[in-house]
Amino acid sequence: MRIQVLVTATVLALTATACSPAEDKAPAPAEAPLTGRATIYAAGEQSAEAFARALYADAAAPVANDPAAAAISPGRDPLYSRTMNALIGVDFREAEAKNEVPYLNYDPICACQDADGFALTALKMTPDGDKAATAEVAFTNHGQTHQQTLKLVREGPMWRIADVVDAKGKSLHDALMAIAEKAEG
Repeated sequence: MRIQVLVTATVLALTATACSPAEDKAPAPAEAPLTGRATIYAAGEQSAEAFARALYADAAAPVANDPAAAAISPGRDPLYSRTMNALIGVDFREAEAKNEVPYLNYDPICACQDADGFALTALKMTPDGDKAATAEVAFTNHGQTHQQTLKLVREGPMWRIADVVDAKGKSLHDALMAIAEKAEG
C-alpha cells in the first residue's frame, strides 16, 4: 500500500511539473544563423539551385574574416569537385615552383579579383541527370554585366563546381587541365 501511495504521489508531481506554465522554463538558446561558407555548404546539401544561389549571394555580400574561407588552401576547396581541386592544386604548385602567379588568381564565381556592386541578375538551372546540373548565370559587377555557366556535380552529400565556362565558351577546367598536362611532360 505504501509503495502505491509513493507511486501515485510521484505521478501527480510529474504531471504538475509537466503542466506548469511555460514561463517557468528557461528559453532554449537560439542557434546562430549560418553565414559565409557555412551557408554555401548547407545550401550545397539541399539542391543544385540552392547551391548556385548561395555562391552568388556570398559574392554579393561576402563575410569578412570568414573562418571557413580562411582555412582553405589551393586544391582543397569544398566548393569544387575532386577533379577541379586536383587541377587547382597542380596550377598552384606549378606556379609556386616557377615563382609565378597561378593561372587561377581570381575568384571564378564573380570572374574578378574583387566585387563592387555585385548582383545576380538571372539564373537558369538545367538538370543533367541525378548528380549533375548546369547553371547559366548573369550578374553585374563594377557596373558591367557578365554571363557564365557553372557545371555542377553532386559528390557525396553536396553539390560542387566541376567547371566554370565564361561567356566566350572558355572553360576553367580545360585551361587548368592544359597546365596539368604540361606539368606531366
